[in-house]
Amino acid sequence: MKQFTAQGVAAATGIAIGPAYVYQPSIPEISKGPVSDAAAERRRLIEAVKSVDSRLAQLEETTRTQVSEEAAEVFAAHRMFLEDPALSGRAVELITSDSSSAEHAVTLVTSELADEFASIGDDYFAQRAVDILDIGQQLVRELMGLGSSGLAEIDVPSIIVADDLTPSDTMSLPEGMALGFCTREGSPTSHAAILARAMGIPAIVGVSRIDVVSGTHIAIDGDEGVLYVNPGGEVLSKLVDRKEQLAVALSDAASRAGERAVTIDGRALEVVANIGVPADAERARSAGAEGVGLLRTEFLFIDRHALPTEDEQYAAYSSVLEVFGDLPVVVRTIDVGGDKQVPGIEVEEEANPFLGKRGIRLALAEPEIFQTQLRALLRAGLHGNLKIMFPMVATLAEIKAAKASLEVAASSLDAQGVKRAEGFEVGIMIEVPSAAVISDVLAPHVDFFSIGTNDLTQYTMAIDRTNPTVAALADPLHPSILRLIAKVIEAAHEHGKWVGLCGELAGDPLAAPALLGLGLDEFSMNPPSIGIVKDALRSWSAQGARDVAERCLGAASSVEVRKILAETEPH
Repeated sequence: MKQFTAQGVAAATGIAIGPAYVYQPSIPEISKGPVSDAAAERRRLIEAVKSVDSRLAQLEETTRTQVSEEAAEVFAAHRMFLEDPALSGRAVELITSDSSSAEHAVTLVTSELADEFASIGDDYFAQRAVDILDIGQQLVRELMGLGSSGLAEIDVPSIIVADDLTPSDTMSLPEGMALGFCTREGSPTSHAAILARAMGIPAIVGVSRIDVVSGTHIAIDGDEGVLYVNPGGEVLSKLVDRKEQLAVALSDAASRAGERAVTIDGRALEVVANIGVPADAERARSAGAEGVGLLRTEFLFIDRHALPTEDEQYAAYSSVLEVFGDLPVVVRTIDVGGDKQVPGIEVEEEANPFLGKRGIRLALAEPEIFQTQLRALLRAGLHGNLKIMFPMVATLAEIKAAKASLEVAASSLDAQGVKRAEGFEVGIMIEVPSAAVISDVLAPHVDFFSIGTNDLTQYTMAIDRTNPTVAALADPLHPSILRLIAKVIEAAHEHGKWVGLCGELAGDPLAAPALLGLGLDEFSMNPPSIGIVKDALRSWSAQGARDVAERCLGAASSVEVRKILAETEPH
């Protein structure tokens, strides 16, 4: 048996060992036409659109309940593309004008649309091109009676090996059948990689050499990005040992997840959860969350044709606050724009939506929508420990404008005799470099900061994290990001304010000592990470963490930072 290894890019942590399942989706040759009954062909297309939309709705709901709200947004976006007249409308026109078959019309239109997005030269739109091709493939399969992804037929737990995996491929897998993912294409920020991380499935991408057939015994290392083909002897033994050690560590950490995270010299840390829908609240509480560091409110605005009412929002926010009682719940006001377009809010097409009208900018530009949300939040605040957070803040003027809007909402409730919360805190996300740089100026005007390292890294490093060619450079452990985090924490503490971190970095146990050493007060993460991060924090002293953080701040690269953190024993 031929043995070899191939290097790829780490996409989702963990070790997977098992048989390969080589996935090569194929569709029979498509007839161009002409068709004899264009009206019947149009009806076929309309029915296919309905069927695919129904399947996507099921995938969205399954993903929302079993994975996360953030992961479910992938399918919400796919449904929006499916409804867009630029796709289905143009396909209908082709059937009418050229007597094209529905399959050919869909293939042509989705290919043209994908090319248009890809040709813009922006990698955000390049990812949208992948989404459109995925939708086109689903429509063609439906039209040809092939059903959903071929991966739905897999019946032996395997490591899925493919050129690439679409979101619909990934979520079509029967439960328990995917041991890991290994793809030739893709990036750590592709939708498939995001779903793999959310599901806790090891994954590597960008493996140029994948010379295997189904049934081949392989292993993947989702931390090092390595594919092992027919591993044996000492290599296999080490991989099995690491896999078992990781499983034991995760199990032990989960058993202690409900306990406080206290350093060996007595410093207590607050470990809380990022959640996307009210249903996540109970799961987060069960996972050991001591509150919510980020409640995303976009779930109320996605996949609907009308904006949510004040009472709808009040009920949703109240339900989360009641689960946590006196524990803190940080609610981020609506953060749309960028990659989170939602129906009901008009956002003009922008060349670079990540740098456009989004977050607090959009909220301030839509005062009626903002007022409805703020009123609902103030009413819901009576049910728990509410903290309101404004996203995407770049300037002091935005803070003042947002707080003025909050005062208007409070005054309107008071004038109507409606009871509302009074003793709540107001904070901002630090995800724009300008806010980090002037954090000493901003601190006196807020009660807390919450650092969003995903966007802070992207904007600081001038890297689109959806771009596979540069995604590896978007590392939140780069010294430049750590120095900005240190500056923000220092500025806040000088003014008696606390600082949380709700980016993916907070859920990385490797980063725990560096963040602890920088003085971070609150760690907010996806619930599955709570136990292992608490264990990491418990193994350090505050002073030992300060020592290692200083070394990280003096490093020259993220590689050096990671080496320091990996090789320094807790003390």
